Amino acid sequence: MLAKARGYDALIEADVADWVPQEPVGVIFSNACLHWLPDHERVMPRLAGLLPENGVLAVQMPRQQMAPSHATLRAVASDLFPDQFDFTHWRPEVAEPAAYQRMLSPFGAVTVWETENLQRLSPVAKGHPVRHFTQSTAMRPFLEKLNVDERAEFIGAYEAALAEFYPAEADGSVLFPFRRLFFT
Repeated sequence: MLAKARGYDALIEADVADWVPQEPVGVIFSNACLHWLPDHERVMPRLAGLLPENGVLAVQMPRQQMAPSHATLRAVASDLFPDQFDFTHWRPEVAEPAAYQRMLSPFGAVTVWETENLQRLSPVAKGHPVRHFTQSTAMRPFLEKLNVDERAEFIGAYEAALAEFYPAEADGSVLFPFRRLFFT
């Protein structure tokens, strides 16, 4: 995305965790970005504080960390490779909806809601559709820590577990509930 955006005159590359606009902005919009950042208790109020009166912070974040698709990643990793993965002090990156209501209410009116969409994931030539869905996002940090042989073992165990939670439909597709958190 950044490579394509470099062709635009208005591109400003910055780390969103510390970004400060060069001039006042009326809207800060984030779609599926802020869930990658730690310390929402600091980041969200900081972003809201950058806005003028009547400004809007509009955010969408996946809140899928406790779903089988994501919990199974942690379970398989810690079972197969306990020396490389320790989730003893792990907590979800995206908090409960009420936490965002509390942290942002000092800045004005806050609306928080959650949705769960049931997605039909198409069959894939090899492997489980949910694994293909997660491999470029939630699964990536796990695979980065593993060598080629460990990756194959991890993927095999992950796919076996996914088949129990997300069984294939008659056409090979899988029904995949996906939860998202929104707030303004």
